[in-house]
Amino acid sequence: MRLETGRLILRPFEANDHAPFAELNADPEVMAHFPAPLGRAESDDLIATIRERTLAHGFGFAAIAEEGGGFLGMCGLNRPGFAAHFTPCVEIGWRLRRAAWGRGFASEAARAWLTYGFTTLELDEIVAFTTTGNHRSMAVMERIGMVRERVGGFMHPALKRESPLAPHVLYRLARRDHDT
Repeated sequence: MRLETGRLILRPFEANDHAPFAELNADPEVMAHFPAPLGRAESDDLIATIRERTLAHGFGFAAIAEEGGGFLGMCGLNRPGFAAHFTPCVEIGWRLRRAAWGRGFASEAARAWLTYGFTTLELDEIVAFTTTGNHRSMAVMERIGMVRERVGGFMHPALKRESPLAPHVLYRLARRDHDT
């Protein structure tokens, strides 16, 4: 699966993506809304999991590369593996290197994935979620047209309830509301 935008190439992870992906996942600021930064082995395992899920579902998270440039992060669609009031579902998510923040790359990549999800996969809805303190991701969700479910917050089941990262917000976008 390969998608292109005006500035970006969204493609499967390649062998030379492992090192920059590991750097991204080891950055405490990038990973501030996750339980902990990842080591190299955990980061490599995540790429393997992404590949497996992509093969199983026909879509998944993909590497983001700048046109003519290097690795920026990942973005894509995923089927979460946990139970919540909104699952089963397809989520959209992203994670970018700090050097790529504030340049519109997350929104640009996410818009391409939304279009793919609604037109090619014919999904009726795509969701996104994040910790209640992740205002950067919430801003991206709003820029790409997603709407926060005011009563749809949830405690992420993979996290201990007492964790400050457990409370999550939920955003939704229906195909009928998406501008293609």
